[in-house]
Amino acid sequence: MKYIKKHLSTIVIVIIFMVGLGLLAYPTVANWWNNNMASHAVANYTEAIQNLDTSEYDALMESARSYNEALLSNYGRFNPTDSEHADYESQLSVDDSDVMGSISIPNVKINLPIYHGTSEEVLAVGAGHLEGSSLPIGGIGTHTIITGHRGLPSAKLFTDLDQVVEGDYVVLKVMNETLTYQIDTIRIVLPNEIDSLSIDPNQDLCTLVTCTPYGVNTHRMLLTGHRVENRKEFELTKEAKQVNSKMVALFIAIPLLVILFVWLMWSDRKKKNIGKEVDEDEE
Repeated sequence: MKYIKKHLSTIVIVIIFMVGLGLLAYPTVANWWNNNMASHAVANYTEAIQNLDTSEYDALMESARSYNEALLSNYGRFNPTDSEHADYESQLSVDDSDVMGSISIPNVKINLPIYHGTSEEVLAVGAGHLEGSSLPIGGIGTHTIITGHRGLPSAKLFTDLDQVVEGDYVVLKVMNETLTYQIDTIRIVLPNEIDSLSIDPNQDLCTLVTCTPYGVNTHRMLLTGHRVENRKEFELTKEAKQVNSKMVALFIAIPLLVILFVWLMWSDRKKKNIGKEVDEDEE
């Protein structure tokens, strides 16, 4: 207790310093954490896919193809009934996971898991597949729509999507399939203007959707691409890094403890020096 009283001012200064440092570091650390969690989710999904036997895998793919075919004649596809929603949630679901694949945009270094739906919980940690759009398995007569947030302090997600230009590539990894799309159209529309998201029975399309302008979010940015052949340099790795939570804790805690220790040592030494100077003056 005496030590605390003696060094109270130093402790208060250190706490203020650490809080300030934490606020400055939060976006970077939070984004790093989110990226690792995303990698962990993709790794678990990939492992689950590899553990499927052939009959299970074929059944999931056949069900997804049937789902996509039914969308061609479902004009209320963006307003599903309860039974249609339940059917959607079961599609491409492995081990009851909400992950249905992953998305990579190499030119802006975006790598995220794709989850079922576009709830706030989903969009806070990854990309969301818009229910009512084609499942991302490719094929003529499909149009898959992937959505993502911009500007979250905790994760970059689709923040850099405005840097994507026509000609850039989008790579989807779903089940054991790799689908590559080349962006050919970029549009800014109002939230209710979804005519451009219709399914073309003669094309295989993918559209990315995010809010714009940055921080205002009154409109939607739509980036649409057509299916092209896969490119070796853009192939997604089959294995993603697993996250060790203990290592994460150490990574964050050790630098903070070192800074705290150095600050206390410096402050204590400074006070001792001041004390010596006072004693010398008195003499």
